[in-house]
Amino acid sequence: MSTVFTKIISGEWAGRFVWADDICVAFATIEPTSPGHVLVVPREEYDKWTEAPSDVAAHLMKVARTIGLAQETAFNVPRSGLAIAGFEVPHTHLHVIPLRDETDILLSKAAKAGNEELDEAMTILREQLIASGHRAHVPASMSSPALG
Repeated sequence: MSTVFTKIISGEWAGRFVWADDICVAFATIEPTSPGHVLVVPREEYDKWTEAPSDVAAHLMKVARTIGLAQETAFNVPRSGLAIAGFEVPHTHLHVIPLRDETDILLSKAAKAGNEELDEAMTILREQLIASGHRAHVPASMSSPALG
């Protein structure tokens, strides 16, 4: 059975993508803890991050770091945080979150964001990823994880 993330990656459900490669994608969560909060998700379904092969897990971390660096600049925050929980969707995903303070990492404070807010934050992040030299991994359309 396909997860909500598989449906987003396939285009069956809408998503706001900031990153795409052969192994994973990154897109906005509709319930961010702070503006710019994204999920790094492998294209293949793994229920728990500990079930992902080591090379996939390492790649997810590398992409999360790249996005975190872009978030720090794009949103002018002192650091970017990383959380891996996975209870809400049985498909491995890393939360990469711009942090103004420690409370921004708390997934319990996540709240539904409006379309305009999400679009604006993802546009800013996409532009920063391009400015940081990652144009090849920023999908041409925010609504598609298609490569090149």
